Amino acid sequence: MSMFKTTEITAYDIPSDNVIHQRLFFAYEQSVRYMRGHMLEVGCGVGKGLELFKDACTHYTAIDKNTALINHLSAKYPSYRFIDAFIPPFKGLEDNSFDSVVTQQVIEHIEDDHLFLKEIKRVLKPGGCAVITTPNLKLSLTRNPWHVREYTTEQFRDILGKYFSKVQLWGVTGSPAVMAYYEQNKASVQRITRFDILNLQYRLPRTLLQIPYDFLNRRNRKKLQQQSTGLVSTVTTADYWLTETPETAFDFFAVVEK
Repeated sequence: MSMFKTTEITAYDIPSDNVIHQRLFFAYEQSVRYMRGHMLEVGCGVGKGLELFKDACTHYTAIDKNTALINHLSAKYPSYRFIDAFIPPFKGLEDNSFDSVVTQQVIEHIEDDHLFLKEIKRVLKPGGCAVITTPNLKLSLTRNPWHVREYTTEQFRDILGKYFSKVQLWGVTGSPAVMAYYEQNKASVQRITRFDILNLQYRLPRTLLQIPYDFLNRRNRKKLQQQSTGLVSTVTTADYWLTETPETAFDFFAVVEK
């Protein structure tokens, strides 16, 4: 699966990615509780969540823009449906066709986030449920040039409320070990960004920053792993939980209903 790895696509088999991977996989574990019937995953990544979802739903469909990835997953899981398409819109998916939808860490990559949410609402059956996660801007350490935008708590709650009749918003937070890693990472990032005296990370087009960001991010994760091997390697999903104060969390975890 090495062809799919960047620091934006956190890899479960790279030791230095473990703290971030466990955080993202925790959200998958929590999402299973809301999945049922015909479910859709928007932005399935390497398919890590499928092993969890397949026992919770009666049929699984995924849509993603990565052709090589979709071909790989289609061959590995022939019983499920995988659609190769840029999103939004959700091409080939009918109105009111899914009981549940999950989309993890995707909306921040979407140029037209309003259309993205409209499409989730469109394909959900009346009364259907969707889980949507995304990073909390307040806790981001630097600009992520792979993201079109990130949201504050108020911004995320407001945009969800425009399209869904019910919105429940939690946050993914972590243990003292996770917070220790976050503080080490924060200090390391600050040592790098202090040289950006012209604030170029926010002034340059984000596409120009993706390659240097990916290089520095990977280098930084490896450095943190070398400095604190025990801390990085011992974090599991048990080090994360949902909080009712999402403004203090790493990621937002939203459950919405049509």
